[in-house]
This record gives sequence, structure tokens and C-alpha cells, in this order.
Amino acid sequence: MRLVMLGGPGAGKGTQSQKLSLDLQITVIATGDVLRKAMTSASPLGEKAREFVEKGELVPDEMMIQFMRDRLLQSDVNSGWILEGYPRTSFQAEELDFLLDDLQQGLDWAIYLQVSDSLMLARSLGRGKVDDQPEIIQRRIEMFYSRTIPILEYYEYKKRLLTVQAEASPEEVEQEIFQKLGLSS
Repeated sequence: MRLVMLGGPGAGKGTQSQKLSLDLQITVIATGDVLRKAMTSASPLGEKAREFVEKGELVPDEMMIQFMRDRLLQSDVNSGWILEGYPRTSFQAEELDFLLDDLQQGLDWAIYLQVSDSLMLARSLGRGKVDDQPEIIQRRIEMFYSRTIPILEYYEYKKRLLTVQAEASPEEVEQEIFQKLGLSS
């Protein structure tokens, strides 16, 4: 199974990706991990990415799709994968589809974990990370909506979107995901 996990800050993307990874025996590909590994590998592409990351800028789409290509060609993803943190724009979603066609790896579903703004804020504040300040989180939520709504529309149009109400316990959310995927847990 090949899945994309979408949701705002604190929606539970990491939690659900890890749960599904264990249950379905597939690999989680977290964008942050891919970038960190590339930047420590001393590859020319990793060095270029470091320049953007160190300035606090987004890594350009062309570079991100190359990182995704390299990652999706590794053997640990042969039985399936979950992308967490990618795509972040509708352009990246479209480019990902082209890449997957090229690699002959079709996407099964984009799973959107839908939670209220107030719960995104509360969960994010509860993580206790240094950059989880109310005004920063609020900005992340605003950015999430401006970037993600077009992605949801894109996957809806492709008939590849599953929307899951993710305000319940992690176990209940996982059950709903399994139900919508047509699997038993």
C-alpha cells in the first residue's frame, strides 16, 4: 500500500503514520528525515538543500522531487510506503504523481486527518517543543490551510482522498483509517 498522510500541525500525522507502518509492514518516509539524511551525506544536492534550510527557507520543489525520487528507489519501500510531510503544495502533489508513474508506483490513497483549529493548537502546545509557541503555531495553521486545501482538492478530483475525523483517540482514528481503507485491524 502506498499512502500520503496529510493534516495540520498536531493532527496526528506522525502518530498515525507510525501505527499504520507497524500494522501494514510498510515504510514511513518523513520529509524531515529525508532532508536531514541528505544534508549529512555530503552529496552536492544535500549541500544545496542545506543552504536553504539554514536560511529558514523552503527547499525548492525541483530539489524535493529529486530527494523523493532517490528515496522511493530504495529497497525498503518495495512493499509500500507512507509519505509524511510531502507533498506540501498542489504542485508537489502533481509532480509526485508524475514521479510515481515514472517509477511504476501508483498512489493508493491520500489520507487527510481533519481536526479543528483549536485542537491543532492545543496538541501542538502540548508537545512542548521549543518552537511550539501560540503565534508560531497559529501561523503554521494558516500556512497549512493556504497550502493544503488545493492538495485536498487535487486528490479529491483524482478520487484518491480519504478524509478521517481525527479528534478521537489515536486508536479510534486508526480504526477509522482501517475501515476507510477497507482493511480489518
